[in-house]
Amino acid sequence: MGLIDQMQDKNRIQRGMRDYTTGSLWGIDCVCVLSRIGKVAASATVATLIERFDVTHIVFTGVAGSAGNNVEVGDIVLAENLVQHDMDATPLAARFEVPLTGISAFATDCRLSGLVGQAAFDFLAIDWIDAIAHQDKLAFKLTTPRLHRGLIASGDEFITSSDKIAALKLVLPEMLAVEMEGAAVAQVCFEFGIPFAVIRTISDNANENASIDFKRFLERVAQRYAFHIVKRMCSALHMQKED
Repeated sequence: MGLIDQMQDKNRIQRGMRDYTTGSLWGIDCVCVLSRIGKVAASATVATLIERFDVTHIVFTGVAGSAGNNVEVGDIVLAENLVQHDMDATPLAARFEVPLTGISAFATDCRLSGLVGQAAFDFLAIDWIDAIAHQDKLAFKLTTPRLHRGLIASGDEFITSSDKIAALKLVLPEMLAVEMEGAAVAQVCFEFGIPFAVIRTISDNANENASIDFKRFLERVAQRYAFHIVKRMCSALHMQKED
């Protein structure tokens, strides 16, 4: 079952070729939407959430390729900072720096990220064993997944080259994961002053085998990670409201 299936008092609104579903999840009012792929798509989605739906916080989930030596398929990376690895406006600004902001790596909100991180940690410790089917654990060689915190790099490229990752690691040695949206979400949230968190399930090693069984991983693993993490996060928020 997906998050939208679980929502109470659902209402779907179409904007910009996307379905935004408003409602309540485990006692928390929210809006769920698929951002689509790439930085422009993610930016448009987040700007709409802020301007049209007046959201107060953004939690962005999805998958990423591993860029850390100890980051394995099935692990979770919680962003502390996000950088656009394909941003290069030199000589107007330093490489990776977003012009007119003076910022290269956008920091996530500490409180919200802490809440999401605790939900992810508890999911791995408690829910994971039953949430992922045995055959899927075998298919993707999932054993004891871990939670990592650190730098995520985003760019408009699905990376399938170990050479590309090695080159990025030379200039971004702290990078743990690569994907295609998170840093754009971070920039929009920064510009609008919206607290945000970005959490990614590692689906591949960003090398020549990155596309193998990608769709199955999304449906059988990543979607279930996101469901349980959001459930735990919303439940924790609801308990805080009740206290």
